[in-house]
Order: sequence, then C-alpha cells, then structure tokens
Amino acid sequence: MPVMSLTKTLKRASPIVALSLAVFGFAVPQVAKADTLADALVGAYTHSGLLEQNRALLRAADEDVAIAGSTLKPVLSWSADLTQNFGRTRAGGAGFSSSVDNLSATIGLIGQLLLFDFGASQYRIEAAKETVLATRGTLLDIEQIVLLRAVRAYMGVIEASEFVALRNNNLRLLTQELRAARDRFDVGEVTRTDVALAEAQLAQARSGLAGAEGDYLRAIEEYRNAVGRKPGRLSAPPRLPDVGVDVEGAKALAVRRHPLLAAAQHQVAAAELLIKAGEADMEPTVSLTGRYGLTENFGTPNYNRTGSVGLEFKQTIYGGGQLSAQVRKSMAQRDAQRSNLHVVTHDIRQDVGNAYASLASARAVLEASERQIRAARIAFRGVREEATLGARTTLDVLDAEQSLLDAESARVSARSNLYVAAYTVLSATGQLTAQDLKLPVQIYDPAAYYNLVKDSPAKRSRQGQKLDRVLRALQKQ
Repeated sequence: MPVMSLTKTLKRASPIVALSLAVFGFAVPQVAKADTLADALVGAYTHSGLLEQNRALLRAADEDVAIAGSTLKPVLSWSADLTQNFGRTRAGGAGFSSSVDNLSATIGLIGQLLLFDFGASQYRIEAAKETVLATRGTLLDIEQIVLLRAVRAYMGVIEASEFVALRNNNLRLLTQELRAARDRFDVGEVTRTDVALAEAQLAQARSGLAGAEGDYLRAIEEYRNAVGRKPGRLSAPPRLPDVGVDVEGAKALAVRRHPLLAAAQHQVAAAELLIKAGEADMEPTVSLTGRYGLTENFGTPNYNRTGSVGLEFKQTIYGGGQLSAQVRKSMAQRDAQRSNLHVVTHDIRQDVGNAYASLASARAVLEASERQIRAARIAFRGVREEATLGARTTLDVLDAEQSLLDAESARVSARSNLYVAAYTVLSATGQLTAQDLKLPVQIYDPAAYYNLVKDSPAKRSRQGQKLDRVLRALQKQ
C-alpha cells in the first residue's frame, strides 16, 4: 500500500484501529522496514501513560466547570418517611384514657433555584474555565516532554549502537596489532614491553566494548519505555528541523505560544476571578423555593396536602471572619500566580537561549570532529606504516589508534547531540507537538469532552447518555 493511501486509511479509521495499523502493522501485509524517527514519535504519542494521566486530569478539570455551573440550575429533591405512632394518652382528671395506634406516610418535593448572588457563582464558573485552559496548556507541555524523550531515546539507540560498532572495530584492529607485535617480537624487532603494551590495550578495548554493549542495552530499555516497543532496525535520522538562527525572534515566539506560559496566564486569570467570587460571597443571595408535601394516615380518612412557593433572602452577617480570610487567601494565591508567571516567562526565554547554545555547540563539535577524524586517520596510517619500517614504536601505533577512536566517538556523540538540541529548540519554542510535527496520529481533542460536560447534562438526558458512551470507551482503552 502506498504511503499516502495508508495515511488516508489511518485518518478514516477509528482511533483504536488506526493505532493498531500505524504502530503494530496489524492486517497490513508489508515488507519489514526500518523504523524511522517519525515512527518512534508516533509510538510515544500513542503509548504514553503520562499523556493518558494528564488527559484524565484535564477531564477532571472539565467537570469542575460543570460542578460550578450546577449552582445556577434548579435543584429538585424529594424526601419520604413512614411513621408508626403507638401508646396511650390521658386527658383531665377523670381517668379517661385512649390508645394511639396509627401508621402515617409523608412524601415531600422541594425545588430551589438561585436567582441572584452578586455574580459569585458566575465568577466561579469563569475561574473553572480558566483552570481548564491552564490544564490544557500543561497537557501540551507534557506532550512536548513525551515527544522530546522519544527523540532522545531514538538518538540514544543509534548512538549506543554506533559506539558498539566502533568498539568492535577497535577490538579487531588491536587484535591485529597484538598479532603483529608478537610476530615482530619473535624475530627480535621489538621487546616484550611492546607486546605487553598491545595486550594491555586489547584488554582495555574488551572492557570498553563490554561497557558500550551495556550502554546499548540500557538505551534499548529507555526506547522501550519511551516509545512502547523494542527498537528494530533504526533508519538514519531525517534532515534536521529548520529552527533558524534568530535567537531573539525565537524567544519572542516562545513567549507568545509556549503552552506553559499560556497555562500560567490562565492561572492568574482564575485567581483574579476567585477574588471577585469571594467578595461577592459577602453580599445577600436571593433564591426561589417551592415545596409540596403529602401526608397520609392509614386506617383513617385523614390526610394533609400542602404546598408553598416563596423567595428566600439570605446573607451572612458574621461568620467568624471566614469570608474575609477567604478573600485574603485568594489575593495571596493571585500574587503567587503572578510571580509564577514572571518566573515561567524568564525560564522559557532562558530555555530557548540554552537550546540554541547547545545547538551551536553540537554543530561546532561535529565539524571539529570531522576534521579531527580525517587528520587522525592519516596519522594512524602513517604511524602504522612507519612502525613496520622500525621508525615508530608499538606505543605510537596504539596512541594513534586511540586518537582515531576518540575522534570517531566524538563525532557520534556530536551528531546525536545535534539532533536532540534541534528538537529541544522546537520544544523550548512550543512547537514540538504532534500537530506541529504533522504526525499521522489521531490528535487528542481537549475540547471534545469539555463540550459534552460543560452544561452539566443529566444522566438520563440525551447528552448524558452520549457522555456515558464516551466514558465507557475511555475505560476500555
């Protein structure tokens, strides 16, 4: 199936089917191919338990809007009781008494509607909405963390595997050097010291290979954790993302669109609204109240049916200072959120600067290592050739080989660091999301659940039944 048609199929399929096809290849016969960085990012997005955790926290914040909104809706309740009266009564001094033995049932219906509270309830609704928006920003930042971890894991496996290859190659070369040193020792060209140096270097190479293999196994485990599956054959990383060189422009972009900054701004707005709600709590409230009751006495024709409708005015005159303390607490929390906004703004700008510095450093190291490799390779070949002529010692050859290994290792690390730094720039500017990267996944819609619950639907309403179906689907995932 062509790539474009597979992508269209994934978009039309349900999220679960699309996930199965995109990640595991179920029901899609195809030739095994190497995993790409995009495959790793898709796996991380669909596998991450951290994302699922924070999506659930967002749904909980959505419900806070519904809870706050319910205070402005009618509240209808009922109560019932069944009472058995028994005993004897005596009236006057004549000794006349009578027995009491009757069963009565009472049922009541109570309705209440808040008419006016100086905006306290509405302020809390708006504060809950701001909290939802802040939680959405936090979720987006978690998404960036998850995807950046996948990039690091992908490059980590490539880096570790290349280190193993370098160490294996180094081990082969040193084995040859040791064999050559022994041959030359047998004919009297070198001393026993030269052979011992070659043996020591070979033992060190074996130790280095064991360490590299251990690092590779750890990189595999990190990939499995971050992406959700064991890495297969990994393709070379794609072309670096274009992040530009304008650091100040990137900082300005980050301040405009980074999800953590948006979250901090909404937290300040929510705190401001809660101050207003606390001040409104000190004002009177007006409620409409209706009651209807029915009392039935069994065994007698007596019954009682009553109803009432009225307005209730209520205000706290003195509550021990609780309301005033709540307002002051909200003010302090508002000040804390403002300070947090200040901190987040400066941290984001610093993160962008740090990311560009790491990117420039990785580029410089990569370029230097390329030059170092060319020079070290020439030097190694020359030293080894001179050693065969007796102009160089075994130690010179081993040192040249070590210099070449160090240069090649530096290039491997620099290339890995370069990719991680480039994607860190995207993360620092708020652009490392599944939507920005155009990943072929079912993008999580944070507004979908909110739109279902924001109006506090009743359980048996059409909206409530639709919500139940959504909840059951979420529980199956």
